[in-house]
Amino acid sequence: MNGDFWQSFLMISDIYTVGFLVLLCIFFGIIHYLYRKRKMDFSLVVLIGMGLGCILGILMQYMAGFPNDPMQVTFIKETTNWLQLFGNGYIDLIKMIVVPLVIVSIAHVIVNMKSEQKMSRLVKKTILVTMSMVAVASIVGIAFGIFFNVGGDALTNVATEAKAKEIVSVATTLRGLIPGNLVDAMVKNNIIGMVIFGAFLGRAIWWIKADEPKVEEFMRKLVNGLHKALMNMALLILDYMPWAVIALLANTIAQKGLDSILSVVHFIFVLYLAIIAQFIIQLIALSVNGINPIVYMKKSLALLILAFTSRSSVGCLPVTIETLTQKLGVNQATASFVAGFGTTAGMQGCAGIFPSLLIVYVCHLTGTAMDFSMIVMTIIVVTLGSLGIAGIPGTATMAASVGLSGVGMASSFSLIGPILAIDPLIDMARTMLNVSGSVTNALIIDKRLGNLDENIYNEINKN
Repeated sequence: MNGDFWQSFLMISDIYTVGFLVLLCIFFGIIHYLYRKRKMDFSLVVLIGMGLGCILGILMQYMAGFPNDPMQVTFIKETTNWLQLFGNGYIDLIKMIVVPLVIVSIAHVIVNMKSEQKMSRLVKKTILVTMSMVAVASIVGIAFGIFFNVGGDALTNVATEAKAKEIVSVATTLRGLIPGNLVDAMVKNNIIGMVIFGAFLGRAIWWIKADEPKVEEFMRKLVNGLHKALMNMALLILDYMPWAVIALLANTIAQKGLDSILSVVHFIFVLYLAIIAQFIIQLIALSVNGINPIVYMKKSLALLILAFTSRSSVGCLPVTIETLTQKLGVNQATASFVAGFGTTAGMQGCAGIFPSLLIVYVCHLTGTAMDFSMIVMTIIVVTLGSLGIAGIPGTATMAASVGLSGVGMASSFSLIGPILAIDPLIDMARTMLNVSGSVTNALIIDKRLGNLDENIYNEINKN
């Protein structure tokens, strides 16, 4: 009975388990000191957490003699059980707020739209251009994932057989996206259903304005308040990422060995290639619309560097608007609306390429066929799901959850733990692409509306 208590209940029966748990606590203390006491930058602390997690995982492998099957070693099995409490528990917290966040975010975007005719044209073009570019980003992510076989090298380590998916018609697939029962859709993580419901809810509230302006104002404030509360909740959860990455990375290395990190390195390489490709597509889109991409790059360089280092689309918003209006000649209304919209919806890096590449990665890991129907579903899910993603550091994790849930792979979310553990390494480039996408979208939209001041845009000293 005493043995069962230590081995099966507490799972602390080995002296090495005690030692590594003490070391974990020390590492947590270091993070607490650096982040809470020294007020060190969030991104830097997360990188330090990655390093500590890597050290912990390698030490566990070293003490076990780098075994072929690490989970047969008692102290690794016990220690990783505790690591999962902090790492996988963190992932579960993120998954917890996905559904309410998507519904409220969609409603929030719609209820705050203006009713003027010019604004109506701006809104329509913004949605069209933004969603089109996200769809292109999704296609780029899928194409690079399939071409470079992301996750395919690790397939032999996953005890799952490939299964052919049942072929269904496009009409049946689209019909299945409509939520017949809201509660059931929530339980089943029908993200697209949540997007549809949120859109109808927001539009219904918006229509109240004509008959009951006071009721509409109350409902709008309620939605805005809920949105703010959920954003704060998301920030609160994401604030624990420096501690979580230690457990996530250590757990991955300890359970699967250093070889498991190689597939993640491959993922990073492919993601950066895909981001470069999408950036080039943005430049081509500018050229097609008669806008000089060289001028854009020169005048936006400082903004893109800020986006790369800050990892926050929202944090860059004031600089984004200033760059658009003062340096690039974009109309104030267009700059404010498109840039603001871009921090909530249609982020090409975090909500376009990244979740699409992750879906391909998980499909390869689990042996799921990446056939035509899955590709189409991924594009639809990622494009529509991008409407509910907020522009705060680490929010691509939310996009990953939305994407995997939307294509019916929510149960495989834990497989992306190694990638979440190295999130800062990829979030910098993703955020830069997000901001670049907002700026190029605003330029294209303003050009089509006939509002772009090309004299300011082409003015050499405005850089």
